Parts: sequence; C-alpha cells; structure tokens
Amino acid sequence: MQNLQSLKKQILALTREYSKQAHASSRPGDDAGRQPWQQGAPIPYAGRVFTEEEVVAAVDSTLDFWLTLGREGEAFQRELSSFLGVRHCLLVNSGSSANLIAISSLTSPKIPETRRIKPGDEVITVAAGFPTTVAPIVQIGAIPVFIDVNTLTGNARCEELRAAFRPGKTKAVMMAHALGNPFNLAETLLFCQEHNLWLIEDNCDALGCTYSMPRDLANSLGFTENSPGLDEGPDRIVRWTGTWGDLSTQSFYPPHHLTMGEGGAVNIVRDQKLKAITESFRDWGRDCWCPSGVDGTCNKRFGWQLGQLPSGYDHKYIYSHLGYNLKPLDPQAAIGRIQLGKLPQFIETRKKNWEVLRRGLDKLNKYIEFSLPTHAIDWNPVSGYIWDDSGCRSSCSWFGFMITLNNNSPVSRTDLARYLDKLGIGNRMLFGGNLVRQPAFVELEKARPNDAFRIASSLHGADHIMHNSLFLGTYPGLTIGMLEYEIQVILSLFSEYESN
Repeated sequence: MQNLQSLKKQILALTREYSKQAHASSRPGDDAGRQPWQQGAPIPYAGRVFTEEEVVAAVDSTLDFWLTLGREGEAFQRELSSFLGVRHCLLVNSGSSANLIAISSLTSPKIPETRRIKPGDEVITVAAGFPTTVAPIVQIGAIPVFIDVNTLTGNARCEELRAAFRPGKTKAVMMAHALGNPFNLAETLLFCQEHNLWLIEDNCDALGCTYSMPRDLANSLGFTENSPGLDEGPDRIVRWTGTWGDLSTQSFYPPHHLTMGEGGAVNIVRDQKLKAITESFRDWGRDCWCPSGVDGTCNKRFGWQLGQLPSGYDHKYIYSHLGYNLKPLDPQAAIGRIQLGKLPQFIETRKKNWEVLRRGLDKLNKYIEFSLPTHAIDWNPVSGYIWDDSGCRSSCSWFGFMITLNNNSPVSRTDLARYLDKLGIGNRMLFGGNLVRQPAFVELEKARPNDAFRIASSLHGADHIMHNSLFLGTYPGLTIGMLEYEIQVILSLFSEYESN
C-alpha cells in the first residue's frame, strides 16, 4: 500500500511538471508563468484558463477510478451552494441540460396543480439569446412567449412582462442574464410575485454577477440577507445572480466563468422540496434519492408502495418521472473545485478586461452603442457609470464585450466580424440573435402554426442586435497586449473607412 501511495505521488509530481510545460498558454493572462503572446497569434474570444492544479486534481481523481459522480461531485455541490448562498446545487453534464432539468422539474405531479407547468401552458422568455434557454420550454410541451430585448443591456425589456401575461396560462418566466449583465430582477420579481409565477434564472453566462436593491424593496420580495461575502451597507440587499429566482442554472463549458470541460448545475435557491424533484429528473426519473453506490438512505428500501407497483418493490427501481441521465463525471467535479477557488479572481479580471476595451474604444462612441449594466444610463471615463433613480444596481462579471453598430457606422457588423476573423481575433454574435428567425423556430411554426410560440411585442430590438451586434472576449486568459491589439485593430479599421 505504501508503494502505491509513493507511486501516486510520483505520478502527480510528474503530472504537475508536464502541465507547467505543456499548458503554459492556458494560464491566466497576468500569470508570470504564462507563455507570452506574440502579435499575429490568434486571440480567442474565450477559452479554458487553468494551471497545473486542475490537471493534478483530474489525474488524482481518475487514478481512484470511481469515475461516475461521487465524492468530488458531492464536495463541489456543497462548495458551490455555499459560495452562492443557495439551498442546494445539483451537478449536471451541461448548462443546456441544467435548463432542461430546471423547467422539467416544474412539470412534476409533486408540484401543486395550480403552479404545475402542463402542456399548453406559457413561459415568458426573451427573443434574443442562446437557443437552449428556450428549447426546453418547447421540449416539455409548453409555449414560449417572446418579449423584446433592450439593445444596450442585451437583456429582456422587462417592462413588457405584463403585456405578455395571460391569466391561467402563464406559469413561469425563464430568461438569461445576457453576457454577464443581470436582467432587471426587481421588476421581474415584482411581476412574478404579483401573479404567483416561477422564476428560472439562466445564469450560465453570469456566474459572479451581483444585483442589489433597497432593503425595503428586497424585504417586500422576501429577501432579508445578502449572499455570502457580499455587503453594500445597512440600507441595501446585494446577492449573486442565480440566487433571486426559484431555480437557476450554470454552465461550466470552457468559455464560461469556471470550467469542468463539459458540465453545469441547477441551483435550488430556497425551496428544499425542489431538490428531490430536480435530482429525480437528472437521475432517470427515479423516486429514490440514494447516491450511486448507496442503498437504503430512507431506511425503508423495501417498504414503499407507489403507483400500481406491489408493496415492497425496490425503491431504487421506482420511477416517479420520465427523466434523463444527465450526470457529469467525478474527475470533472475535481477540476471544478479547483476552478471555484479561483472564481473571485476570474470575476475581477473579467471586469477589468471589459473596462480596458471600453476605455480604449470610447472615441468610437459616435458609431457604437456600447453596452451598459442594467440600471445604468451612461458611462464616462472619469466617474464611471451613471445610474437611474430606481435604487437598483447591477455589477457585471462580463462574459463578453458587446459592440452594437448604429446607423452612422461606416462599417457593417459583418464587415467588422470578417475583418477581426481574418486577423485571428475571436468574436461572436449575440448567440442566436432573434431566435424566431432561426430555422428551428421557423420550421416549428410551420408544423404548429397555432401553438409553436407566441410573440407578445414587436421584436425590433432583437432584430437590431441580430443585424448589428457582435462581442469580443473578456475572459481571464487575455493579456493586456491582446486587448490593446484588439483596440488598435478596430480603431484602425474605422479610421480607414472614415478616410475613404
């Protein structure tokens, strides 16, 4: 046994050294051990940011060869829920799966009938964004109801929520915090409280963002405490995004705020009853809540009678839902635990990188509609953000730096995207743009013209973003040299068009 432990130490020491040499370009942008970036080399819009610690953790877990979700997964779930200040976090294999599990759980017969989402019920969402925020609504047999997007924040125009509501049909709101910018949570929560609706926050692009509101408003919505480690004084409540709704979701795909390769999570914010339901949908739909490899947590494994099964049927093989198998692997969770320890620094780096781009491109403000955090009405390089009079504030852990070109721009969005791509500068559209224009939704409407989806307002904002917006990266792997090069390239392009 001693020889095995000694051998394992040698393997991990060699792993550490190998990773230092092999993965130097994946270290944080300000890490002294990072491989220097040379002008002309590609600049990804996002990517994995890690050191030898994550590689060692993955190899260490793999050597144990438990593989399926186990000790590391349980620890990661506890640590993430503790960081956020939610009741429970449930690991899944992707952010898209997390969205599917979150909304599927609200179809459970264990949910009170008046609040249960049934086929034909409606879920309000936003028209511009990533398709797997919306696809699960369709997949459970509900009808997505689209409201428009604010082109400055990238988020839903939450003032349109009330116009989208239909008594007896609307059961939930499910929207993403776009590119690390919280949507208007105060208005959304007031609306959901008024109509007894579920709120699912798609927090996949926004881990590490915060939202705050006056304490009296927060208290009226049922919030009396800040999230752990957050404080904005006695008169305000400040919480992480993903901790205001009933359920929220995370993605740990490489571009996101922390990575497990593939992976995601459902956050059960307050209602403990939702834990067993979400777990059931993740784990084949079974009624049993024993972890893998464990029997008899309930102390009555052969003492149940459910459905039309005989009394005493093995609880591990009783299924209360039509579920899935969407668990990640334990070595992924081992990586995630190391990444979680680095999250505070990653958050700050994303904010700083966004600020560098914003200052560097400010002279193009006659051509670019620069993004603003929700509740900000302006920005200037001296005093920073100017806020509206709502008393609410958002602090963004930016997933990307969005550039929306206005009608004065001599450069089209497509011209800019092609030029950046030619020079190896990673850029992306705001995901699917106006989703109702996507082939999948066009075909869905053809197949189901009366109940595919409902559009509750004009979608001019979603169309504007679809035609005129792209975003650059803000991830922690970017160096100051990369950011300055991006600024130089964009300024030069506009200068060239102006001179012509």
